[in-house]
Amino acid sequence: MPYLLRKFGLLLFTLWVAATLNFILPRLVPGDPVGAMMARYQGQLSPDAVEALKIAYGLNNQGSALQEYFAYLGRLLQGNFGVSTSQFPTPVTQIIGQAAPWTIGLIGITTVLSFLIGSAFGLYSAWRRGGRVADALPPLALFLNSMPYFWVALVLIYTFALKRNVFPVGGNLDPFLEPGTAQWWSSLIRHAILPALTIIITAAGGWLITMRNNVMGVMAEDYLAFARAKGLSERRILNRYVLRNALLPSFTAFGMALGFVVGGSILVETVFSYPGLGLYLYNAVTALDYPLMQAIFLFIAIAVLVANFLVDAFYVVLDPRVRDGKGS
Repeated sequence: MPYLLRKFGLLLFTLWVAATLNFILPRLVPGDPVGAMMARYQGQLSPDAVEALKIAYGLNNQGSALQEYFAYLGRLLQGNFGVSTSQFPTPVTQIIGQAAPWTIGLIGITTVLSFLIGSAFGLYSAWRRGGRVADALPPLALFLNSMPYFWVALVLIYTFALKRNVFPVGGNLDPFLEPGTAQWWSSLIRHAILPALTIIITAAGGWLITMRNNVMGVMAEDYLAFARAKGLSERRILNRYVLRNALLPSFTAFGMALGFVVGGSILVETVFSYPGLGLYLYNAVTALDYPLMQAIFLFIAIAVLVANFLVDAFYVVLDPRVRDGKGS
């Protein structure tokens, strides 16, 4: 229990630091939403229109930076993230509520699949090393993992959308479909396959290399030689000793990857025009939409911190050394 309380205290402190940085960093970006609007209209806005925009965006009479900071913290505690300036007057919470399910559905499922596929092949590659297939997997994984997301996405779009017309180029749904119908689900899956393949192809290689290295490290331990000397079967050694100990380091990285799921994959969502949080974050940065930027950044920070706390809590169950206070 003291271990979890210490981790929870660290979670609250880190969350306050993240919220403070979330207030400071967007203000270091040159310009403001009104300036971006004037640039878009090439300076044709009148002074009265500029003043009206400042009032509408809440940029007039903001007070000192300290007053803004405390007002910002007060709004956070109330769950009030303000109004998007790029999609005025839509509340930021409404935009996040619309985009989050698409990101969590696509990126969440592909992250889990990438971890399972990569870890399974990594385990096979290390356990069966010396075989032709097992030894061919690491260089293939390194090649796939080194390819940029956007390049894989463009190759898939050219091959399966433009040349063969099997999948749509982008978007998330065909228009005018009633939600929940068979056509709606079919359209949703067809639009999600290419973005999902892009993430799985590039991410699974990293999990493969990580798992292979973990298994190789565990296989060099003396207790495995002792287990074989006792006459334990290879299947029991693999499941009881190798897999369990090799999974622990990967599990920490997997928890962090799940935390970043809510942030979406900016490149993939932008290339496929997939309406998730990553695409909205990109649009918010280019439009200097501070309220939307701050809300998405904070959403990502909270998800990462909570995911890490859950991993720490699960470690107590998996590793007795942490439960006894020796591994913390």
